[in-house]
Amino acid sequence: MTFRNFKMVGYVVYGRGAFNQLDEIITPHREQKKPMVFLVDHFFEGSPLINRIPVRENDKILFADVSYEPKTTYVDRLAQQLKDEFGKISGVIGIGGGSTMDLAKAVSLMMNNPGSSADYQGWDLVKNPGVYKAGIPTLSGTGAEVSRTTVLTGPTKKLGMNSDFTPFDQIVLDPELTANAPVNQRFYTGMDCYIHCIESLEGTFLNEFSKSYGEKALQLCRDVFVNKNTWDADCDDKLMMASYAGGMSIAYSQVGVAHAVSYGLSYLLGTRHGIGNCIVMNHLEEYYPDGVKEFKHMVEKNKIEIPAGICRVLTDEQFDTMINVSLGMKPLWENALGKNWEKIMTREKLRALFEKL
Repeated sequence: MTFRNFKMVGYVVYGRGAFNQLDEIITPHREQKKPMVFLVDHFFEGSPLINRIPVRENDKILFADVSYEPKTTYVDRLAQQLKDEFGKISGVIGIGGGSTMDLAKAVSLMMNNPGSSADYQGWDLVKNPGVYKAGIPTLSGTGAEVSRTTVLTGPTKKLGMNSDFTPFDQIVLDPELTANAPVNQRFYTGMDCYIHCIESLEGTFLNEFSKSYGEKALQLCRDVFVNKNTWDADCDDKLMMASYAGGMSIAYSQVGVAHAVSYGLSYLLGTRHGIGNCIVMNHLEEYYPDGVKEFKHMVEKNKIEIPAGICRVLTDEQFDTMINVSLGMKPLWENALGKNWEKIMTREKLRALFEKL
């Protein structure tokens, strides 16, 4: 039997105020006359956080447009812009939610790999390490800070650049940065963590490594979204660690039905990842009965509205596009349904599921 030998994040710093150490952390990675590029979620444009970024000399702050999930064309454009302006850079520091961190990882890789990022959508296609990269999450739940992928929408598919060169060299986990997140966004992103823990813990790839992290992440999600009645600093601390542990859980297993289906929604409709998972999870009683019951309780308790009817006006051709993208996520389906998953999740069954959303 062959065991997965996977790359983890190089360095981790955790704690309130840890962001203040960023200058000290990245200084050894500065190369002479090559700037550090800070890729920051556009949500923070004009905010006090910008003044805390340790910019030096010819460093650059780039605001990432994450109105939509990252596209390969956007990654290529950002990387080319930096090559045209600077030639070479010291590194990319991603500050924001999961989309911003995925962009930072992808841009780092494309500074040192030829062609388009679409060429590297798949498993272990990246040949060269990227430039130094650090991730600083300002939302908790996606696990993007620890994953070996960058989720990208390309010309023909939605699939990450999954490789050992993808994980961050450094992550800075500072719960203070998540304090002012919009309530709905915080919930959707937190549910991304909850859902991928349910998928991991109930999947056929489950092992004690995944189980240990997944159970802890699930407990922290429950502490925040089930047991707490008001949001406080403790919730930010717990959810940030739930995100980290949840990301570690799926590093050695996989996600499942909710993620596979939401990839189809995202590719066709541009549905954001967290909310897409919530839309799908609402209809997965057949696969995760207990998880869906608890999910619905959390939605009600936290007074969150989950969109409905988003597929009601789609054409047959559009349904086929979503089905093709979703069925392309083979490891996810195998984790969820086993090796014979193709006999269980037929195109007709998947179409019926999309029609409910």
